[in-house]
Amino acid sequence: MSIIEMLQKEMELESQTTRKMLSRIPDDKLDWQPHPKSMAMRNLAVHIAELPSWVNMALHTDGIDFATFDDAPTVVNNSAELIAIFEKSLAEGKAALSTATEADLEPTWTMRSGDTIYSTDTKGETIRHAFSQTIHHRAQLGVYLRLLDIPIPGSYGPSADEPWV
Repeated sequence: MSIIEMLQKEMELESQTTRKMLSRIPDDKLDWQPHPKSMAMRNLAVHIAELPSWVNMALHTDGIDFATFDDAPTVVNNSAELIAIFEKSLAEGKAALSTATEADLEPTWTMRSGDTIYSTDTKGETIRHAFSQTIHHRAQLGVYLRLLDIPIPGSYGPSADEPWV
């Protein structure tokens, strides 16, 4: 299996869990946050929903500069809009991977804010980082849902709310 095929398989598998998690968010809890230093659930969920589009960004740009990046959060008013953003982002990421070659994964991609460089990695490593960010933030979302007593779906196995039979 090629690296591209492995990334496509991982993206598909992770999208199933992400979709389940995002679909559990109640419309009336989008502004909820567990702590003043925590993101509101809306912002966290939108970030998760938009992360698959980072595959396209990684493959078609040389990096991101947060000093000039428009990071205004996408406005969502309900979970249906959130899922729509995720599906669009996922389709964009899948499309970018479907036309990529192994050689496209090799150039460097830089994350910065002005002169401050946070990381310089290959485009392939950047894609994997985006997948890891999805998993990381999805776990945060799981804590939010747990604190609201909303059942957590299984991801890599059963959850306390959805045990395997």
